[in-house]
Amino acid sequence: MSASVPQHATSQEAGPGTAPLPSRKPSGRARIAVDALGGDAPLRERVEGAVKAARLYSDIDVLLCGAREEMEREIGRLGGLPRNMELVHAPEPIGMHESPVQALRSKRNSSIVVAVEMVARQEADAFVSAGNTGAVAAASMLKLGRLKGVRRCGIAASMQVIDHTVVAIDVGANVDSKPTHLLQYGIMAGVFAREVMGLQEPRVGLLNVGAEAAKGSDVVKQTFELLSKADLNFVGNVEPEDLLNGRCDIVVCDGFVGNVLLKLGESLMMGLLGWMGQQVRAHWRYKLGFLLCREMFRHLKHCADYSEYGGAPLLGVNGVAIKAHGTSNARAMQNAIREARSFVELHVNDHIEEAVLKDAASRGLRT
Repeated sequence: MSASVPQHATSQEAGPGTAPLPSRKPSGRARIAVDALGGDAPLRERVEGAVKAARLYSDIDVLLCGAREEMEREIGRLGGLPRNMELVHAPEPIGMHESPVQALRSKRNSSIVVAVEMVARQEADAFVSAGNTGAVAAASMLKLGRLKGVRRCGIAASMQVIDHTVVAIDVGANVDSKPTHLLQYGIMAGVFAREVMGLQEPRVGLLNVGAEAAKGSDVVKQTFELLSKADLNFVGNVEPEDLLNGRCDIVVCDGFVGNVLLKLGESLMMGLLGWMGQQVRAHWRYKLGFLLCREMFRHLKHCADYSEYGGAPLLGVNGVAIKAHGTSNARAMQNAIREARSFVELHVNDHIEEAVLKDAASRGLRT
């Protein structure tokens, strides 16, 4: 591909309750738009991750969106533009602490807006960003709409818990979910776990303050009833300790609780590893113990390394949107692009739409 900069006309915006665009089905190659400007890490990390992904996966085209001169400078440092990569001029960044809605309205040439509009026009099959979560979610839902039958989109994050992986949904897209939304989170995450993670019968748990069905808020109690009747491998209410002991593969919760859960887990693991490192450096006996248990410590570090697991998909949106960690380094961005590639190749959205409509039909609901 050339390094030319295509002209981007403003796309017609889709209302949040509509699904105006057909489900995207790849025709041989997945075209993935990558936000080069969004994130806390230096620009070079996102550019390097995109370049490495383009060189590793010859069956994709990477459309890197950002300030052209800055991207060209980093591309030169990395040995030149891969043949399957294109630079798209989108010079306006959306800061991590900016108001998402205001930023989307005022920064029409931002890397997030330009990349999402490429998906909306079907010039790209997927979108990857480490930028402002609110802006990524709002732009995706506003400009792409939702899959047919989906009431609310949710971010699904894969968390490595010691020796197994747990998918948490929602981890930040919505903070006021209704029972039907939580039900659909479980359905969509179930499809994700089957199609992308290879789990044939993923176990779905509902995060609650106790295991008993009578516990929790009214929303949680109503959600329990819906999940119990759904075509899911529902294991009931789960508490945080159940995520550690492997009782479930998917944990359903609203975005406020899920975001706190995700950040607490990350900070706790990183804090523990940091403390252990200080102790090893300070005491010779601990150094000896470290040498004897080196493989165990390496495994713990691997569990805490978010860069290994790519990004978190925004499930339910009528397109593929992958939210990478804000501090994503080059490896994390490369793996987030890998995640987007898998989503497109496996037609995950088609399977999600089918599962959601099947559930609605079983409950006699109109879609």
